[in-house]
Amino acid sequence: MKTSRKAIESFLSTKKIAVAGVSRNSKKFGYTVFKELTQKGFDVYAINPNTDSLGGTPCFQSVSALPSDIKNLLIVTPKDQTAGVIREAVSSGISGIWIQQMSDTPEAIKVAEDSKVNLITRECILMWAEPVKSIHKFHRTVKRLFGRLQK
Repeated sequence: MKTSRKAIESFLSTKKIAVAGVSRNSKKFGYTVFKELTQKGFDVYAINPNTDSLGGTPCFQSVSALPSDIKNLLIVTPKDQTAGVIREAVSSGISGIWIQQMSDTPEAIKVAEDSKVNLITRECILMWAEPVKSIHKFHRTVKRLFGRLQK
């Protein structure tokens, strides 16, 4: 399944995004994505069951603990946790799910597709969340040059 530009734009149009798999380790992608989305003006709701806060931002213990008005979830968890996070998200009323590259599995994608959520897979959110900078801008340009950027 190829993700459409419309699905990506719909997901990013709301500035409230929960992130499952936020890391306390600044060298891990789960930390990087939290930090960059926050810097880009997104209202990020961090989910990490192992800490109460990250740099002064409260962390939620699970998807089901999020405020009910959060409808978009970015998943950056280890692959073996992704399907379970999706099931919890769907039962909590999440309607947009972005499974970050390297967190997806065939089972997780099937669970999300069966739930009829706005699903984004096989894409890096930092290649789409404006302003796109650094290596992510380069990757986006390469995809565009080779005709692989969503239309």
